[in-house]
Amino acid sequence: MSKTEKQETGELGENLVGMFLTKHSFKIIGRNYRKKWGEIDIIAKKGKEIRFIEVKTVIRDYFSEDDYEASDNVHPWKLKRLFRAIQTYILENKIDEDEIDWQLDVISVYLNGRGETLKIDWLEDVF
Repeated sequence: MSKTEKQETGELGENLVGMFLTKHSFKIIGRNYRKKWGEIDIIAKKGKEIRFIEVKTVIRDYFSEDDYEASDNVHPWKLKRLFRAIQTYILENKIDEDEIDWQLDVISVYLNGRGETLKIDWLEDVF
């Protein structure tokens, strides 16, 4: 089955974010963790800290600071689904929340029509 343009764009954004996080000393420990009630795009770890990353990727031929932000698409119902998926991941992987800190981040990737990166925005600790 072939991927849609939206799926290809999302995968490109997730790959770029994976490289971005690696450059910031994070180790990618999971990708596309799916449950019927939610999906976590990327799970990264640095030291005793785990980051659950929601990636939003948009294509634009230009970038203006006045434009809509991709992270605006993370609505309360999406946060609720993400929180439930995170809690499931923590339980399934027997993560001791007294020893490991975790947070949810949203990373927005802005691409031009050729797939080149215009900008990456990192919104940390959205809960």
